[in-house]
Parts: sequence; C-alpha cells; structure tokens
Amino acid sequence: MDFDYSAKSVELQKRLATFMDEYVYRNEQAYLNEIDLGDRWQPSKLIEDLKAKARAAGLWNLFLPDKSGLSNVEYAPLAETMGRVTWASEVFNCSAPDSGNMEVLHLYGTDDQKEKWLKPLLAGEIRSCFSMTEPDAASSDATNIRASIKADGDDYVINGKKWWSTGGGDARCKLSIFMGKTDETAPKHLQQSMILVPIDAPGVNVERMLNVMGFDDAPNGHAEITFDNVRVPKSNLLLGEGRGFEIAQGRLGPGRVHHCMRLIGVAERSLEMMIDRAKVRTAFGKTIAEQGVVRQWVAEARCAIDQARLLVLKTAWMMDTLGNKAARKEIAIIKAVVPQMALKIIDRAMQVYGGAGVSQDTPLATFWITARSLRLADGPDEVHLESIAKIEIASGPSGTAN
Repeated sequence: MDFDYSAKSVELQKRLATFMDEYVYRNEQAYLNEIDLGDRWQPSKLIEDLKAKARAAGLWNLFLPDKSGLSNVEYAPLAETMGRVTWASEVFNCSAPDSGNMEVLHLYGTDDQKEKWLKPLLAGEIRSCFSMTEPDAASSDATNIRASIKADGDDYVINGKKWWSTGGGDARCKLSIFMGKTDETAPKHLQQSMILVPIDAPGVNVERMLNVMGFDDAPNGHAEITFDNVRVPKSNLLLGEGRGFEIAQGRLGPGRVHHCMRLIGVAERSLEMMIDRAKVRTAFGKTIAEQGVVRQWVAEARCAIDQARLLVLKTAWMMDTLGNKAARKEIAIIKAVVPQMALKIIDRAMQVYGGAGVSQDTPLATFWITARSLRLADGPDEVHLESIAKIEIASGPSGTAN
C-alpha cells in the first residue's frame, strides 16, 4: 500500500489550508450570525460569496476524480481539512448529499439527465437531496422500503413518504433522487429502483424539517417529504428497473469514505482545541494540561486519530486500486470505527472546556451532533459490524481451532 501523496495533492493541500485560513475560520461566527439574524431558510450569502472565490481559486469539485484528477487517497487530506468546519465542504462544492448525487448522475445518468441536473450541480447553481429512508420502515434494511414507482404509459407514478432527506429544505434544492419499488414480485434486491424527481413536481410536498438534537441545520435542513401520485417521465429512471441497490452501492461507497475523511478533521481540530484550552485554564493549583487524566486523554486521542486515518487511507487505496466492491469490508470497518473515535475525542474536549464546550461559543456541540448522527446516517454501527463479521467468517481459515 502506498499512502504517499502526489505532488498535485500536496500542492492542493497547501492552497486549501491557505483558503481556510483566509476565508473560512475567520467567518465561522459570521455564518452563525447570518443564519440567526436573517431568514434561516434562505441560502447563505457568505457561502455563496466564498463559493465564487473557491471556484476562481481552482478549489472546486475536488471529490469527483473525473473532474479533479484526484484519487481517493489524494482527496483524503483535502476532505479532512474541509471537515474542520462543518459547513466548509459546501464552499468547495464537495458537500453531502450533492457530492453523492453528482457521483450517481456522473456514473449512471444519461446524457440528457447529466445536461439537465449534473451540469448545474457541478456548477453549484442548484442543490439536491436523496430520498431513501422512510419513517414507517426500518430503513437500515433497505429491502423494507415501501415507497412505490409504478409504470403508467410513458410515465412513472411515485408514492411514498420519506424523511431525513438532507438538503430538502434548502431553497436551492431542485432535485430528489428517490428510491422505491418498481416490482414487489422480483427477488428482494431487484425490487428497488431510483428515479429523478423535480422538487417542484405536483404532488411533492415538504411536510416539515426535522431537528437533530434540537438543531434544525438551517439553511439546508433534513426534510420529511411526501410524494403523492407524483408523475415523472420514464426517461427520469436511473440505469433501469430493479437496479436501485446496484446504484446505492456505487453511491454509498465514496460517500461513506468522504464522511470518515471529514471526521478525521473534526477529531484533529477537537484535539487541538482541547490542548489549547488545557494550557490556559487553571484548576486546583495547576493548569489542566498538567492534570494526569487530561494528559492521558491527549495521548489516547493522538493514537486513535492516527490509527483511524491509516484505516481510512487503506480503504481509499483499496477503492482506488481494487474497486469499491473489493473494499466493502474496509468501508464497513471505517464506518464502525471513525465516528466512535471522533465522538470520544469531542466528548473529552467538551469536558476540558466545561460549560463553554456545550454552548454556541465553540463548534464542539455541533461536532458532537454531527459525529453521533453519522452512526446512523450511513447505516447503524450494528449493520456495519454484521457486514464485517459475515465477510470475515466467510473468508477466514477453515478447520477446528485447538
């Protein structure tokens, strides 16, 4: 395995770090103020301005290999840097769910679909959401999905209720990639299909925005959406009937590794904040940095971050060299390991900060919520661990242990 970064990746790392210093870190509070003092569901003018700067600087669509020329290994440190501020990925047009949806359209879309939807997404002119999870089904098992996509003449008619469609509340959201059943009699992994649904199509209704532990995540949000006899042309179907799981695997592989890359950045920044705070606060006659338990936390955090980063890089390298399918065990491993690693470090940073750590005065509370949510958003830990066990047992040595 070769984790050495190319000259191109190293040069982009420097440029990205400079951009973050000049435009992003210094605007963290300004971004929060803009949302709190204005219409929470209107696009951020600050981010739109920064997007123009990032595009002019050539720091744009870095997640997509065919556009950036970067492998997953080369992109990893860039995603890590973006992850240090929760909204920074959007500045570079590298944020979920758009990045995953763009990947789907790039890999599986027709020329017409790419022209209508991928082109404006790549330009950062519109946003999108992904409608898969349902409130009335255990969606960790996607075969439980009940939404329907039924052929009717030249159209498909779509019915169902979805939730946690991230970005569905954004005023710029124009497209939903919808997963539903086209044939309930087919083998269970061939029943599902994916189709492109314009958000303004008759019958599409955003019912409410879901809070995440009290946060509404404006101006993007997480929408609960009903699809009531929504009619779209058959040309909106992606790849073909019954190929929804195939598309989902192609989409979720890169998306999951990108989340883990960003969480490494979250953990690094949390550790840096923990150390900075511990050096300047005094309790019981000495600085917190001199307290034995905090020194242990710092050491354990460094070990955990470096271990997790190496796992992520191994996964990225396997995806680059062997393909996403060959790396499915490694993808499951990092999804089980990285969010829990980040959560532990964030939690300890909160302890060092005391009351400030759970307030709006630091990003730690938002970091914690993000990391905790990702233990569900990309599939529950238990599903990933089951996948790991299944692969490990099937590929392990045979015979009786002595």
